[in-house]
Amino acid sequence: MQDSTGQSSGARELQATVLLERWSSGDAGALAELMPLVYADLRRLADRSLRRERDDHTLQATALVHEAYLRMQRGKPLVVDGRDRFLHLAARLMRQVLVDHARRVHAGRRDGGPRVSLLAAEHSGDEALLRPSQASIDFLALHAALERLAERDVRKAQVMELRFFGGYEVAEVARLLGVSEPTVIADTRLARAWLLHQLQDSRPA
Repeated sequence: MQDSTGQSSGARELQATVLLERWSSGDAGALAELMPLVYADLRRLADRSLRRERDDHTLQATALVHEAYLRMQRGKPLVVDGRDRFLHLAARLMRQVLVDHARRVHAGRRDGGPRVSLLAAEHSGDEALLRPSQASIDFLALHAALERLAERDVRKAQVMELRFFGGYEVAEVARLLGVSEPTVIADTRLARAWLLHQLQDSRPA
């Protein structure tokens, strides 16, 4: 399949790989060249991340992509092994952007700030561990709990970060982390149960 420039998907993938290698080697300008090749993927990530938020969220997908890009641009080039790893990095940066945004919102409110649902991390066929009355949790409390989980079990924290904040499907997470799909499903259930236990005090009355 070719895009509007006549490039095949294979050619675009090769070009993206070369640009990632240049960026990882310290060529900051390669990031700007890379963005048009991955923008559609980044926009999908942003849309998925914002889908976890309330309908009245003031941050738009385009702004989320832009801010993640600016943070990449301002930071030191990182060693990124391939397009998938780059998108994993982007998902993590988008999470940081959303956390910072939530903190600013929280500072001006008395209702505890933005709330989200861990139910949104699941897909059909995966049993629900939450009752509807327990679905709404504090976004910043979730972030803090996820940080604590990372100290105990890095992989489970990565699974939840990719599934919840990145909106990745089970198969995509399995490929990114180099584990089986049943492992991703099991990690999701165990991590979510642990997070819910940690977040009991943040649930609405």
